Amino acid sequence: RYLRTLYLGLQSRWQAEHRRRHFYWRMMFESADISMLRLLEAFLKSAPQLVLQLSIMVQQNSIEPLQGLSASASLVSLAWMIASYQKVLRDSREDKMPMSYKGAVVQILWHLFTIAARAIAFALFASVFQLYFGIFIVTHWCIMTFWIIQGETDFCMSKWEEIIYNMVVGIIYIFCWFNVKEGRSRYRMCIYYIITLSENAALTILWFLYYDRQTTSDFNALILVCVVSSSFALGIFFMFIYYCLLHPNGPIFSHRSVGCIFRQQPPPVPGSPVEAVTSPPRSLPRTTGGERDGAPGERDSCVPVFQVRPCAPPAPAARAPRTERPVIRIDLPRKKYPAWDAHFIDRRLRKTILALEYASPITPRLQYRTPGAPQEVLEYETTV
Repeated sequence: RYLRTLYLGLQSRWQAEHRRRHFYWRMMFESADISMLRLLEAFLKSAPQLVLQLSIMVQQNSIEPLQGLSASASLVSLAWMIASYQKVLRDSREDKMPMSYKGAVVQILWHLFTIAARAIAFALFASVFQLYFGIFIVTHWCIMTFWIIQGETDFCMSKWEEIIYNMVVGIIYIFCWFNVKEGRSRYRMCIYYIITLSENAALTILWFLYYDRQTTSDFNALILVCVVSSSFALGIFFMFIYYCLLHPNGPIFSHRSVGCIFRQQPPPVPGSPVEAVTSPPRSLPRTTGGERDGAPGERDSCVPVFQVRPCAPPAPAARAPRTERPVIRIDLPRKKYPAWDAHFIDRRLRKTILALEYASPITPRLQYRTPGAPQEVLEYETTV
């Protein structure tokens, strides 16, 4: 996959101007897939190793240099993978604003401290209650998995693949927050961190009550409790810094940050012909900083993202003859947000769409299945 991404990136640099975009977006899709696999690998491998190493350190009441270096590398890799995936995911979607490097660094610090507090709390509890720690982890994983399934994610093509994916993401939820669904996530995030704070406090207090006084002094035990609480507090602090100052969409907790992308569109004018639906452009340009600022009060307004036809019918005029275009029929309902193809449609279909775009002199039309409608509706804005 790395070699494939490198090849596509070189092709996007070496090809002619009209072919660069084709290879560039294929490279971005490959890079997003690689980042997801790296993220899953990190939490399936590095996270358990980190808890095991910290638990051994607590039991032995000593830290060897190589052991400490390995634990630090595991912790940094977990925080790095989450921030890296979020940045690559935004870069691969034209409907999303790209994440700045400052935002990526702050996000790394946010996850670094929250995961550190979580892992230390796990290690402290596991050093005394090995069996109960296993029961706690399995219970938390089951609850998080059912929570994710209840959220009805749409990452995979089939139901059982989606369930397996949710089970793997449930392992990530053991250690940190990971958004897997479009839309506002502030309430789900608040619920998750309230649960995490309660669990960290309970695990640390139980360890403090039953730890071995012969191997660990009271002063060292108090320091470990302070490390868990201060690390979690620092992580939450950097999370607020990210969402209040460095989020690509602007301050999320501001009352003016209400997005318009999910707002219901006005109903179409009755009697308009179906053929008024036009073919989509090849891409949706990102909004620049000057366009986002605009005039006062412009930010609260909402221009329809999916607009089939103007509200008022245009004056009758001679229409140019329509050019036959290739049509891609997709037996799936279109999602409520743009650029969902990069996550929902499988890789083979995405490659077919890119190949047709590359081979056709004009943009192909996409037709999605519309539940409850007697006829198919042409897609009119897409970022494939």
